[in-house]
Amino acid sequence: MRTAAKLSRRQNIRYRIRAKVAGTAQKPRLSVFRSNREIYVQLINDDAGVTIAAASSKEKDIVAQKVNKTEKSKLVGQSIARKAKELGIEAVVFDRGGNLYHGRVKAIADGAREGGLIF
Repeated sequence: MRTAAKLSRRQNIRYRIRAKVAGTAQKPRLSVFRSNREIYVQLINDDAGVTIAAASSKEKDIVAQKVNKTEKSKLVGQSIARKAKELGIEAVVFDRGGNLYHGRVKAIADGAREGGLIF
C-alpha cells in the first residue's frame, strides 16, 4: 500500500473514532500519538478544549532507562496514570489515534491500567 494511501486510511479511521469518543472534565480522553521513535499521550477535556496532562517517552526518567520501545510505552502509560491520579482522575476514554490496538499502543493501555486508570 502506498504511503499516501496509508495516511489517508489512518486519517479516516481517526475521524471515525473521534466522532464516537469525547472527553469531559470527569472522564477525559486519553489520546495516543505514535511516531516511529517516540510515543506521546495526553489527557484531553474536549468540552473545554484543553489538555489536562501529558506524558511522553522523552521524559527524563523514561529516557534514562535502556529498554525497548514497547517497554518505554508501558512506562509512559504508568506515568500518565500517576499524573491523572494526582489530578483526581480515575476514569478515561481511550483514543488510540487510528493505530491498531497492539504493540506500543496496547502497552500504553496496559501501563495506564496498572497505574490505576479505568477505561
